[in-house]
Amino acid sequence: MSAVPEPGSKSYDKHRARRRKDLERSGAADAQEANEQAKRDLERDPEWRPTGPRSERGRGPKSERPGTE
Repeated sequence: MSAVPEPGSKSYDKHRARRRKDLERSGAADAQEANEQAKRDLERDPEWRPTGPRSERGRGPKSERPGTE
């Protein structure tokens, strides 16, 4: 399994900034709208979507996890 960039990582931020600049240059949106559009685009793209907790500990206390009784 290859590492997928998570939101907040340097590669994710660089990719989002590139998309935002492309939208601004094309005249499709102003700065704020371009930023929101770039964020929505990355959220829809499965390659850039967050994968969730990486370990059992990241899922929270055992007593509070979904599916445990």
